Amino acid sequence: MTNPPKVRVALIFGGVSSEHEISCLTAGGVARAVDPDRFELVGIGITGDGSWVRIPIEELSGYEVKDGRLPRVASERPEAVLLRGCSGAEVATRDGDRLLDITGVDVAFALLHGPWGEDGTIQGLFEMLGVRYVGAGVAASAIGMDKDLMKRAMAAAGLPVGPWVAITPAQWRDDAAGCLARVDELLTYPVFVKPARGGSSIGIAKVDEASGLAQAILAAQHYDPKVVVEQGFVGAREIEVAVLEDLSGPPRVSLPGEIRMHTADAFYDFDAKYLPEEQVSLDVPARLEPELLAAIQDVAARTFAAMSVEGLARIDLFVTPDGTAWVNELNTMPGFTRTSMFPMMWANSGLDYTELITTLVDLALARPMGLR
Repeated sequence: MTNPPKVRVALIFGGVSSEHEISCLTAGGVARAVDPDRFELVGIGITGDGSWVRIPIEELSGYEVKDGRLPRVASERPEAVLLRGCSGAEVATRDGDRLLDITGVDVAFALLHGPWGEDGTIQGLFEMLGVRYVGAGVAASAIGMDKDLMKRAMAAAGLPVGPWVAITPAQWRDDAAGCLARVDELLTYPVFVKPARGGSSIGIAKVDEASGLAQAILAAQHYDPKVVVEQGFVGAREIEVAVLEDLSGPPRVSLPGEIRMHTADAFYDFDAKYLPEEQVSLDVPARLEPELLAAIQDVAARTFAAMSVEGLARIDLFVTPDGTAWVNELNTMPGFTRTSMFPMMWANSGLDYTELITTLVDLALARPMGLR
């Protein structure tokens, strides 16, 4: 009896956003953990300047933090082209005016974080090419990427969302003083200033008093001209929940994890997330009373459903001292290395890293094409 053909999965990683290196770390972790009996991988890297290149899986599997340096997609690799063939999506190597090594693709797995990857742009390309793909669709990806639009959608769905102020580039250009006044009127310090469409806590600043607000906004605008200013939750616990789509019923919700900073005035920024030895503890599972655990998982499942997410998401929440769970944000392509919170929460819920990858690809294969 012959074995069924392997499912060919195109891993797409890197990208032009500020989260390029994190995407490479994620892709390396997936490449090392994927079930080789079921899947054949094709590596497609996107360089920092937006070029698509073929990356051998052996090279991709070596993407790790080395000597404190994060991996990047090398530009001197053969050019990759993703196209729609007669029988579905294909990836090819471009050599001048010729296409070589044309290979069919069953599933695209975009391990891209941030703009031009997690924001619905590449998902739209997949839809146009007719290739099934892992994760949220165009609309959920786009809304989930923009912290202002995301919070608007969550609030409209009746989810518990903290106060925030959005500042567009036009508003800042035309009336910066008015923007600062709006924050002072609607929020209390401390506040957090964030690029609206960024991730991995890049460009985020905690502001404890009004005198530091303008500089923090300017710093965030370096990453995104649109900025959000969020109410800080003093004394709150930072809780995360991993969620998976279930085609036969409600979303599957993991045991939550908790982020505990080692100093009271610190917050979960880029260095704490990816170089965390001295700064943060990740408690997986979080120590929660049964009633609070059930409430948190319920909010996470309702958030996933309200935002029409497919595949996977990580829901980040604050739990205030009175026991109220507030949704901070939804991440449609969370960090996915073996030591990232999303896989760790599922591992503690009975689904190990390799099984998690297999589940996500199987969900993509089961997804119908077109409107759904």
